[in-house]
Amino acid sequence: MRIAALFLVSMALFGGAEQKVDARLKDVARLAGVRSNQLLGYGVVVGLDGTGDKDQTKFTVQTLTNLMARQGITVNSSSVKVKNVAAVMVTADLPPFAKPGQRVDLTVSSTGDAKSLAGGTLLMTPLQGADGSVYVVGQGSVLVGGFSASSGGASAKKNHPTAGRIPDGGLVERSVPGTFTDRTTLNYSLNEEDFTTAIRVSSAINEELGELAAKAMDARTVTVAIPKGFEGKAVELVARLENLPIQLQSKARIVVNEKTGTVIMGSDVKIGAVSIVQGSLSIVVTSEPQVSQPEPFSKGKTAVVAKKEVQVTEEKPKSLSVQPGVSVGKLAEMLNAIGITPRDMVAILQAIKDAGALNAELRIL
Repeated sequence: MRIAALFLVSMALFGGAEQKVDARLKDVARLAGVRSNQLLGYGVVVGLDGTGDKDQTKFTVQTLTNLMARQGITVNSSSVKVKNVAAVMVTADLPPFAKPGQRVDLTVSSTGDAKSLAGGTLLMTPLQGADGSVYVVGQGSVLVGGFSASSGGASAKKNHPTAGRIPDGGLVERSVPGTFTDRTTLNYSLNEEDFTTAIRVSSAINEELGELAAKAMDARTVTVAIPKGFEGKAVELVARLENLPIQLQSKARIVVNEKTGTVIMGSDVKIGAVSIVQGSLSIVVTSEPQVSQPEPFSKGKTAVVAKKEVQVTEEKPKSLSVQPGVSVGKLAEMLNAIGITPRDMVAILQAIKDAGALNAELRIL
């Protein structure tokens, strides 16, 4: 059985030299406390064209009867049979510093066995935070980027019609408590831990402010004490610092995603001295049924027996010597030149890493 080869991508940016990239502080680190908050709510989508939850979805009927009872209409849940209603979970992200009256986007996902939410309308749904308080109320028409249709046993479906979005469908009713301007320190958290980057961030901030206000606490955290002249003006200080240029060093990293069949490597990653010998052994076992017919008047019985055959094929091994300091990009070209498949190349890179000759992080997704 032949296994499909992986798709290989080799990224060559600046040859074999060490890559240095200038980025802004706000692209390198995040300010602690300035983040979005996740919200969750349970609601009902109505107005569906017969594509809602079926009768066996009991909680949808119960939700509908409870909703009608709050509107002053008493209905027995056992007598309610509708196909135009679907129970949904509604999610949203509350942006930092969101104030009452602002709007946010909503994501609506079916929780029952509805076929499609296309054309439906979400009724008023409160969205709660992790503390149980309601921060957003959502309502509006659901936009679905697909469809689902069936008739007479035949069906057609495009994309995912049981999930959709409501742009600006959520109305902020409560803001997250907190006063940003009263801070005495700013804590920056680097997107990726790196001691060198942390030192460079603190040095850039101190150079900009003209005093030792920033200090690297570890490989990810940089603390900035609010200097004199910026008391009560944390917003102005952040605006002054967020566009500071920070020099970054690209990490030596190889990423292998075996699920999608992709390998991404920086071509400046170096390989130590190593010899590679790769061979392929293929074993094929076949079984062919045959009929065994006894001799006439021998009182034997006709039987079906299997004729088995084993074939072993061993290809000539491929060898390659790599000098120290060769980049991964050059190694990929050399391996392709001798006919190494991308899947074998992944196995070779893993073996080189285990041998201690690959000076890079090998990350398997």
